[in-house]
Parts: sequence; C-alpha cells; structure tokens
Amino acid sequence: MGISRRRFLQATGAAGATLLWGGPAWAATTGTTLDVAALPLGGQGYRRLQAGPGWPVVVRSDLAPPGAGRADRRVPLACFVQFTDMHVVDTQSPARFEYTHPLLGAGAFRAHETLAQHTSAALVRKVDELRAGPFTGRPIDLVVTTGDNTDNHELVELDWFLTVLNGGRITANTGDPTRYEGVQDSGVAAYWNPHSALVDDYKARGFPVVPGLLDAAIRPFDSPGLRVPWYCTFGNHDDSVVGTLPDGIPFIDALYTSDRKVVGVDATTATRVARAFTDPAAIPDALAALVSSAGGGGVVRRVTPDARRRPFTTAEFVQAHLDPRHTGPGPHGHGFTQDNADGVDVFYTFRIAPGVTGISLDTTTTGGFSEGSIGLHQYLWLERVLKRNSSRYYDVLGLQRRQDVTDELFVLFSHHSSWTMDNLLPDRRRPLDPRLGGDALVDLLGRFPNVVAWVNGHTHENRIVPHGTGERAFWEINTAAHVDHPQHARVIELVDNADGTLSLFTTLVEGDAPYRADYGDRSPRGLASLAREFAFNDLHADPAAVGAVVDRNTELVVAGRSPVR
Repeated sequence: MGISRRRFLQATGAAGATLLWGGPAWAATTGTTLDVAALPLGGQGYRRLQAGPGWPVVVRSDLAPPGAGRADRRVPLACFVQFTDMHVVDTQSPARFEYTHPLLGAGAFRAHETLAQHTSAALVRKVDELRAGPFTGRPIDLVVTTGDNTDNHELVELDWFLTVLNGGRITANTGDPTRYEGVQDSGVAAYWNPHSALVDDYKARGFPVVPGLLDAAIRPFDSPGLRVPWYCTFGNHDDSVVGTLPDGIPFIDALYTSDRKVVGVDATTATRVARAFTDPAAIPDALAALVSSAGGGGVVRRVTPDARRRPFTTAEFVQAHLDPRHTGPGPHGHGFTQDNADGVDVFYTFRIAPGVTGISLDTTTTGGFSEGSIGLHQYLWLERVLKRNSSRYYDVLGLQRRQDVTDELFVLFSHHSSWTMDNLLPDRRRPLDPRLGGDALVDLLGRFPNVVAWVNGHTHENRIVPHGTGERAFWEINTAAHVDHPQHARVIELVDNADGTLSLFTTLVEGDAPYRADYGDRSPRGLASLAREFAFNDLHADPAAVGAVVDRNTELVVAGRSPVR
C-alpha cells in the first residue's frame, strides 16, 4: 500500500502535511494500523482479506507549524479511545424495514449485521490488549463512545451494549430461543441467505454459502469488558425508530413487540416507506403502506413476540447507565448523573486527565430524522462551561476577554459532525427551545482557545477537519463506524510540545480478530473476522469510508498552552 510523494500531495491537497512511515521509533509493534491493516486480495468482485502494510503517520500543520525537536520535549497530557456507531442490533425485530435497503442502503440491512455484537466485543478486546497510547506510552485514561450505541433503541439492544462494554455473557437473539427468525433465512432474494443455496442478490455478487452461520450468531458468547472507565454519548439511533422516524406513531410502536415481521414488499411500497425517512410529509402515506403490508400485502413471516424489544425512552437509557449493575469498570453512570435521569438534558462534563476536561454533548432531536442540531439551552450551558475555565476567550463581537480563572483544555464529544447538524426540527423534550446548526457550534468553539478538539461519529467514515486560525483553532476528528467497513476505533493522545503548541496523535485500531478465518470457524474471534470480511464486501459498503491518508493516523498540531498540572 505504498504511496509516492506526488500521489500523497495530490490526495491531500495540503502543502502543510508531512508523510512519515511507521510508528514511534522506540516501538517494535503497536498493535494498531501503524503496523498492519486489512488489505483485500484480488482486484474485483467478492474479496477475502489479508494482513497488509501498516499506514503512515501524517503530520498536519494546517493550524500550527510543527516545531523542530518537539519529540524530545513533549509531555503526555491524556490518552483516550473513541468508540462510535456500534449499532448493537436486534436483527430479528419486526420494527425494522430491511426491504428498503436497495433504496436506503446499509442503514436498512447489512449482510454482516447479525455479527455486530461480535465486532464490538473484538474492539473491546483490542483496547484491553493495547493498554497504552502508541506514541506516548501513556496508559489509556478512558474510552468514550460517541453515539448510535444501539440500532433501534430497544431494551434488549441496550442490555447487549452495556454487556459488551462492561463484560459478561451475550446471547444476541430475540424471539424464539432456539432459532433465528429474521430476513436472512426468509428465502427472499433481496437479502443474503447464508444457510441456503438460493442464488440471492448477494451470492450473485460472490457471497458464500455458510451453513450454520446464523445459528452461531445467536449462540451465547462472552465479552471481556473494558478494563478502563468508559463514558457514553447519545446518538440518533438511541432515541428514534431506526435512527430516523420519531417515536409516538402508534402502529410503528406496536411493531416492536408484534408477532409479524414484514420481510418483503413490492417496489412501490418500498419507495413509499423509504420516502418517509427523509420527508416528514411522507409519513402518513408510508404508514398506510406499512399497514397494508403487515395485513398481507407484503411477504410476512410469523415471529415469536418478545417484550424485550420494547423501545426505551431517553430517561430509561440514562437510568440503565446509572444502575449499579452496569457500572463495570466505572465510573458509576458512565458520565450521566441524577441530573440527567429524567432524559431531558443528557449532556455533561467529565475529567479526562488533570487539566483536560471532556464535554459530552447531545446533538439529537426527538423531532425525528437522522441529522442533528443543538438546542439554545444546551448551547448557552456549553458557553458557560467553556468560560468557567478559560482565562482568555473572545466574545460574540470578536473582542478578547480575560479573567482570573484556572485554565483547562477542552475536548468535546458528540454524535453528529459539524456538517451533519442541519436538522432544526424542535425537540419534544424542550419544544420551545430554538435549534442551532453545526456552523453555530463551530463559531462558538472558535471563541475559546482552550478548545483543542471536537470528536464525533455519525458519518461512518474517517475524516479530520481543521477549523479556525491561530489560537482560535481546533481539530474536528470524525471516525468510522464499528458496524460498517472499515470497523475502526481511534486512539487519541494529547501532548504538550513545550513550544507553544499541542499535538493530538490519532491512531486507528482494528478489532482483535484474524484478517481471514475459515467459514467454519465459530469462535468469537472467528465470527468477528468474518463480520469484517462481510462488511468489506457488503453491497452498500463505501470503500471511501476508510478516509484519505490525512484522515487516519496523524499528528495534528494546534496552537495552545499547557493546562496547570
């Protein structure tokens, strides 16, 4: 996977980026994509994976020049890991709309989705194995998961999510305890039916016949749980029907615990339903189509009802984290406190390391649809938090203000990125609260020099974006999903270069699973390996989600000063 200097500059368009190969000079191996990364065999069609060369480190100087000799002076300040878009999923739920996947893509159906819990557990094992940052050797302080922790905000998905991170036994099955009852053994050609010789749309593209795969997916397996504290951020899939439709539509709410699952519809019906995921005016028409399909107008299979499929409320989500049974490696509540227990305001601050404060935002709206925004009430709270530990900041007119307070560095976490915050629909939790988009949030953060990074997910791709200039600058770090290709988590190390700049090292990691497993391997690591392969080959996989070289393993330089330690 070599890249010439010319190709690198063409790909980045950034004259201020320096390409470096390999990991830290002192490290023989890091256990990350600095050493080795998944590489497909062959050039077209269905492809198996193998271990390929590690990816280079890119020093990005978009916001500040990297000083000579900084590697000899730098002092580690913090090291944390970002998990995002795990989409722990009940694939057998009647309240899913897999038949829209030719129109809506991976959000509706994934060939590998029955193994999503195995993928997340593999990343937990990897973080436990790493223990420290590859560039600083600083022990990992904590993990933050930036939303879409569940896929369809079901109680059972929430239980599996908490078990993956805290440790314990998971049986990723609902309905009939002895067999799978979802779309992948339906005989409908629009889905991959791994047990069957049916030439479905996926096998026509090279997907294999894998007898016993679905049986293995629903068998109990163990997650070791994280060995470090973890914190949780809320995502749109954690508060609405498949992350898009608002709650409170009676027929759809009733689907969750129904005994009927629609597995196939005609093209006209699929189009009517799919339109409702982006157009609120189309919801009544989609509802009529759903009623007709469930009543016999579509391909319907009888399934075993399961009360655990009931959707949870935002308050129940928070309260589950506050339950002492789910404390795991800590902290109690995983960032949430009793102040969040009513589910109205689910944002908070936490200590990442001495002198470094984390801020977890809620960018979702219960008004529905997948994109995000921030309410004015939360915006003003955030402004107060930033002022409280900024001895120097800028007001709305651009005038510098000074005050005698203790400085902290700030790292923000949210589900949505700045460019996916354009959904200004009112939130029913605060219906009179005006909603603000991503540009407003970027402008606010740029007023506070102590803000060094904004870490988020939602897009299912790796992308790193600079914002601002001089001291009024910060990095936005957007990371790909665990549920989809390329299934990355990200280690982020913050260091003081002792020259008026800070650096953030961002290193992508893959799950603890072999790059290639036998199709008969039913071990948790083997199933996680197959999930990676199936995700890479999924009909809706986006090869570009891995990001350009400047979006992967980087050193991000930013002007700044050390917090008081």
